[in-house]
Amino acid sequence: METIELGTTGRSTTRLGYGCSSLMGGMGRRESLAILETAYDAGVRHFDVAPMYGFGEAESCLGEFLARHRSDVTVTTKYGIASPKQSGWMSTARAVVRPVVKALPGLKRGLVKAAGKSVKGEARAGFTAAQAKESLERSLAALKTDRIDVWLLHEVEAGDLQDDGLLRLLEDCVAAGTIGSFGVGSEREKLMALCAERPEYCGTVQFEWSVMDAPVMMPGFRIHHRALTHHFRELHEALVKDKIRCARWSAAVGMNLMERETLASLMLKAAMVENPASVILFSSKRAAHVKHNVQVAENAALEQPARRLYELVREYGQGAA
Repeated sequence: METIELGTTGRSTTRLGYGCSSLMGGMGRRESLAILETAYDAGVRHFDVAPMYGFGEAESCLGEFLARHRSDVTVTTKYGIASPKQSGWMSTARAVVRPVVKALPGLKRGLVKAAGKSVKGEARAGFTAAQAKESLERSLAALKTDRIDVWLLHEVEAGDLQDDGLLRLLEDCVAAGTIGSFGVGSEREKLMALCAERPEYCGTVQFEWSVMDAPVMMPGFRIHHRALTHHFRELHEALVKDKIRCARWSAAVGMNLMERETLASLMLKAAMVENPASVILFSSKRAAHVKHNVQVAENAALEQPARRLYELVREYGQGAA
């Protein structure tokens, strides 16, 4: 698989990375470890996690995986959204909710959306040096490592950055080798404002990108996620409803966009070809999907159709297609 220098970390990694948001949620620990091994065996070498993922257990699950592979993989984790408190009732809730989520994927999307609303409220950190240091130490312990390659301030805004000691802590951790680099991860609109006001925090930026998004200029090394998710569902539903446009676009790209797998493949490939200096994250609980996404990343024949799809989406958004 194609590799890339991971910002200023001094390490290289694969351009396709695995997002660990699904670990320990609808999957148990054994299944979560198995999907990580599937991604690794397929060639993926970058893994993205956060303390909040998987009811607060995703980091420790990834840490168990890293114990076998740390020397040849890179890791991003985050600070800013607290891990759920681990208690007896939380464990019971996981045991009850997990099989229901497996049976009802739509319910999972609702729970994730609700959790996101909760997280943006009272669960956010204060973005102080003291809190950040404690969070970093917890992440290092959970991940069973002495170094985090990329450490991101999660959902931070310019107004949150009132403690000047936080920047000194981040710089000191880079100098000590505890983290390879630092940056911010948030929605693109918030990041654009943050990069303008506090560029010293923005050496690495992580935000969403899909064919539904307009090109954007952003400083720093870029990591992108959400190339598919709801954007794929929205575009596929639109093409199914508008069969004339679907036929015209299919002819233009030379592939049948009515087929879900074809459209998803081109959307993922577009993220890679339109952001050639970035890491592109994907997440899946299914081994077959993981392997397929790696094949898409490696398939040079998809580059031109993917570029054409993005052109068509942009033209349509401007009223021309």
